[in-house]
Amino acid sequence: MKYIVTHSAPDMDAITSVWLLRKFLGGWDKAGVKFVPAGERLLPFPKGQSFDYAIENKGKDEYIHVDTGMGPLDHHQTQSDKVCGASLAFDFVKKGLTENEPTINPEKLEALDRMVRYVVSIDHFKEVFRPDPLADYHDFSIVNILDGLKLEKPNEDEFYVDFICECLDALLHDFENKIWAEREIKNIGVEFKTKWGKGLGLETINDSSVKLAQMMGYEVVVRKDPRKGYVRIKARPDAPGKKGVDLTLAHEKLSKIDPQATWFLHVSKKMLLNGTPKNPKMKPTKLKLNAIIEVLKTI
Repeated sequence: MKYIVTHSAPDMDAITSVWLLRKFLGGWDKAGVKFVPAGERLLPFPKGQSFDYAIENKGKDEYIHVDTGMGPLDHHQTQSDKVCGASLAFDFVKKGLTENEPTINPEKLEALDRMVRYVVSIDHFKEVFRPDPLADYHDFSIVNILDGLKLEKPNEDEFYVDFICECLDALLHDFENKIWAEREIKNIGVEFKTKWGKGLGLETINDSSVKLAQMMGYEVVVRKDPRKGYVRIKARPDAPGKKGVDLTLAHEKLSKIDPQATWFLHVSKKMLLNGTPKNPKMKPTKLKLNAIIEVLKTI
């Protein structure tokens, strides 16, 4: 059997470490998890051995101590705020990832790196330096959810690990989409000017590009799905005291140019949809992305 050993009441660092080892260390996907008091070990230190390798053996079983036990994957013997258990675990598995899977998705490696850097930051309490550390939206983070779980379900260490690992699986997909969107915005995005400010057009299947582009400051973003022909046009919400984008004229003009297509204008006037998986009855437009951009430029 294989076992990963970490401390009781595991924090994000400990759980992320377990997740990395299970998900990316070959043969460890079904490893059990054992818990010890913080700082302690399940196995005694190897006598007379150089303790520089993370995997320890006891009979036919293999063990990895992480974020506890003062071994290779425990950062508590250093004062550096640049490392944590998860970063050490990531370094440990990364070599195998790049050597054994040379064609691994580069977005995945970058996504993992970003996730681990975030865990390093919160493990050293750097969230206190955020511009708005008291804002309520931070309480919706995975870190705060873990804190709440410990209050709701005390002393259920295995549940915390399983639940947060599933969340980390989902976050990995989200980070990969974000990185993919960043590259598409940079490489294939078509910038244009509107009376409200700068706009961006993209032909991509990645819907994350719309939200990301809005966060980057684009007032209007239009995405055309190259597979199904669907079009999504979204505008940034109005800033306090400022009237922003109104897509009513775009709706009228596009409906006139292509009346066979289904165009839906959201009541906010900030979203104009043409075709969506939520409503298979909608008919996608035959207009090309550039034609839609021209309409947005001229209204």
